Amino acid sequence: MAERYRIALDAMGGDHGLSVVVPAALEALKQYNDIALILVGDETQVKAALSQHNVTPTDHLTIHHASQVVLMDEAPAIALKNKKDSSMRVAINLVKTGEAGAAVSAGNTGALMATGRFVLKTLPGIDRPAICSILPSMKGHTHMLDLGANVDSEAEHLYQFALMGSELTKAIDNNPNPRVGLLNIGQEAIKGNEQVKAANALLQGSPLNYIGYVEGDDIYHGNVDVVVCDGFVGNVALKTSEGLAKMISAHLKQGFKANLFTKLAGLISMPVLKSFRSKFDPRGYNGASLLGLQGIVVKSHGGADSVAFANAIGIARTEIIEKVPQRIHKQLEQLLAQRQKA
Repeated sequence: MAERYRIALDAMGGDHGLSVVVPAALEALKQYNDIALILVGDETQVKAALSQHNVTPTDHLTIHHASQVVLMDEAPAIALKNKKDSSMRVAINLVKTGEAGAAVSAGNTGALMATGRFVLKTLPGIDRPAICSILPSMKGHTHMLDLGANVDSEAEHLYQFALMGSELTKAIDNNPNPRVGLLNIGQEAIKGNEQVKAANALLQGSPLNYIGYVEGDDIYHGNVDVVVCDGFVGNVALKTSEGLAKMISAHLKQGFKANLFTKLAGLISMPVLKSFRSKFDPRGYNGASLLGLQGIVVKSHGGADSVAFANAIGIARTEIIEKVPQRIHKQLEQLLAQRQKA
């Protein structure tokens, strides 16, 4: 029988911990018959959570004990120093030792990035890891990075983000030549700060399919596959998008409930609304990749439900299959060789 892809789950992390991670793990095992999941957390509590679903550990669903939990508001430095046996740390340790091919956590983002960088280290040639996630667009979806790992990024860092995002998109979407754009306040050459202009010059000389500057609305138009920016800009754009989606949803619900006629209109529109909700359901896009590490770590949204967390597990599985860190490393080596020749 073929070897299964082993994924370590931080069972205690996030806003909901075991109440989300356990059902998500069970759902993922139904979806994928080629994975094995390791629930990392307090063994007694994990067993109790499994028993609520009438499930006991198996060869494909095991428990790895961890005595500590990283809190959602805990400072990354404190978590790194004082929580060496946390479910988050132990899950990443399993990736380091090769006992797992990837780790998935809904826990504290800062602590996860700090722990991943400390335990796994960055790939040679990568100065800073970046957070990359998928956003819906008119023609499918767009990969965007960095979404908050680095609030200040130099031109070289943006260049590295572009390379990593391009390789991830090739792997995840089976897209051999993804279009890469640099987020800016305009598409004209004179627009942007010095950091963005310098990154633009670097990308123009790269072998990537670089299409130049893109603006905020291009993220959703579908005319670019990878959008590159620093973590400050990326996080603001992401949170603004999330807030806008919530506002539109709230106004739609309020509008359809206004009176009898609008309620009837809502019933008639239900098939379209369901299709719209399905396409733009954030749960289907949950799972951000921590790119640039010598191992695979996927960040789930802290408030994710079991459907969303199961999606993050699926992303981890794909990255294991496609060997994303190795692909990024190989591309880095090729680019370095080209630069040295030049």
